[in-house]
Amino acid sequence: MPIYVYRCLDTNEVLEVFHPMSRTLSTWGELCEVAQCDPGTTAANAPVKRLITAPGGVVVPKSDSDYKSMGFTKLVRRSKGLYENVTANEGEQRFIQA
Repeated sequence: MPIYVYRCLDTNEVLEVFHPMSRTLSTWGELCEVAQCDPGTTAANAPVKRLITAPGGVVVPKSDSDYKSMGFTKLVRRSKGLYENVTANEGEQRFIQA
């Protein structure tokens, strides 16, 4: 089941929940019931809005070693027609003439 993030329009409280794609939640009370949490002082009939969020599990490489461990090759342009493979293993060609 996907994770959804909702915001209460009355109090700006934010809550993450799991529920089927076919389910639509429109009030804080419904949201707290699905999340199995106490609604607190927020009215059960307070409207909620589902927020747009990035998909989970997306990994963006941040270093050359990240690229290498993910199985990618990273070429860095060093001059016109010359590229360096900064993820090359020992014994692999480091510079590539294009």
